[in-house]
Amino acid sequence: MLKITVKKLPNSEVEIEGELGSEAFEGYFKQALKKLGERVKLDGFREGKVPESVLLANIPEMQILEEMAQLALNEHYPKMLEDEKIDAISRPEISIIKLARNNPLGFKIKTAVLPEIKLPEYKDIAKKILSKVTDAEKNIEVSEEDLENTIMDIRKSRAPKVHMAEHEHKEGEVHPEPELPKETPELNDEFVRALGPFKDVADFKDKLKANIKLEKENQQKEKTRLKIIEKIIDDSKMDIPEILVNIELDKILYKMESDITQMGLKFEDYLKHLNKTIEDLRKEFRGDAEKKAKLALILNEIAKAEKIVADEEQVAQEVAVILEHYKDADPERARIHAENVLTNEKIFQFLESQ
Repeated sequence: MLKITVKKLPNSEVEIEGELGSEAFEGYFKQALKKLGERVKLDGFREGKVPESVLLANIPEMQILEEMAQLALNEHYPKMLEDEKIDAISRPEISIIKLARNNPLGFKIKTAVLPEIKLPEYKDIAKKILSKVTDAEKNIEVSEEDLENTIMDIRKSRAPKVHMAEHEHKEGEVHPEPELPKETPELNDEFVRALGPFKDVADFKDKLKANIKLEKENQQKEKTRLKIIEKIIDDSKMDIPEILVNIELDKILYKMESDITQMGLKFEDYLKHLNKTIEDLRKEFRGDAEKKAKLALILNEIAKAEKIVADEEQVAQEVAVILEHYKDADPERARIHAENVLTNEKIFQFLESQ
């Protein structure tokens, strides 16, 4: 009834070539005619109630055959993927190579698949990199200088601003001078209470010091995680499907456009200013997109190998937070995002525990 051969192509794609037997293909004739008939409007007949003989006289045979092919492949394609254990990740590109009444249906289908990934000894990589973290990096201290610099930044940011007088420029244009900070406010109990829930200067300094320490620890953790994952990416072997690279490129450019728009600029104007096209940017960010695609695949593979899954309760809590902040968010996409973030965090914690 259905005969197929599967051929592996470069860049993690496969081609399914096959034939659906003439009898099985002919079985879709009435269904295809009925479906097309629902859209045909003819004088003297109610929509969807046109007799078969009249439909045959008014619908070209090729149109019926194409509808038959679509119905047949819609039904058989998922079964082919299941039987051949093909992890398809893109819309199939379908070519019909044989299409006639009372004949087999010949077709070719090309689709991108999840690539085969050869992971390195990721536990050993993590262990080796973690062993190189120095005591100073492990036991982070906040110096008095760090504390005083941060306090000065806060005081400066709270200084009232003053406009300098406007000066006339050439061609009669008037440009305000930049704002300059006036007197920096004094660090006292009143000042720190205005900043937040602080009792006095001493309490503010203690909490600020703890905050700076936490920030430095997070930076150090991110630095170590980056070293681990970059080494795992470098030592992994895989063919990345083009579709995954393009998805990551779309994400990068979408974020870039959003950031530019939020700054009150038009993305087209920004591109003109850079003297670049969208295609130029796609070429420029391709390396980053490949790395992001590899990272997602590698983390997914490690999660499978180590049976790491996100905690359902934590996922539900995270989804609730997302939906509270973004009222229009799609709950299903929010759940996938939360699951992804929490699973990845567990993977990194697993690597850090080596």
